[in-house]
Amino acid sequence: MNTALPERAKFHHMKDGTAEDWQVIMKEFQTAAAELPDRMLEHLRVLDGDCGGFPVDRLTHCLQTATLAHKDGKDEEYVVCALLHDIGDTLGPYNHADIAATYLEPFVSEQNYWMVKHHAIFQGYYFFHHIGLDRDQHKQFESHPHYAYTKEFIEKYDAPAFDPDAETYSLEFFEPMVRRVFAAPKASLYKAALEE
Repeated sequence: MNTALPERAKFHHMKDGTAEDWQVIMKEFQTAAAELPDRMLEHLRVLDGDCGGFPVDRLTHCLQTATLAHKDGKDEEYVVCALLHDIGDTLGPYNHADIAATYLEPFVSEQNYWMVKHHAIFQGYYFFHHIGLDRDQHKQFESHPHYAYTKEFIEKYDAPAFDPDAETYSLEFFEPMVRRVFAAPKASLYKAALEE
């Protein structure tokens, strides 16, 4: 059986790269970018069964958060942010909110990005005092334009999403939303190159 290797750039140092090399790389980039929603969904599935001591596993928590936001009439981008807000839990236990926000940043509004990036500080109101931290850390952002927006996310969708008996939509329900939100970046260093 003869299986050809994928075409590759020829340079050994980036300074020697040619336009032809970068055409090869950009073709692969576009393929990988098109598969991004699949990778995001697959990583969410990794959270299935991982409870981390919580009453529900991390996937259920993400699904419940998104379910609550969807049922409350939030738009698709917001619902996807709710679904993915804790996707970084297993790879970044010390900065999970930053990881989720970084994944979402090219695809969502600045307001939704900020909400996801800062949600860990805001949710700390409910438990930081139990682990020796200041539960009011979120107050440092009181004058920020997205403060109330983020506080609402925590109070209405994130904090109550640990109920084993709550209605929880399936990951398959949210999959088309994830695909639409990740279809094309709103902002990216590479956006202009992809539009050529």
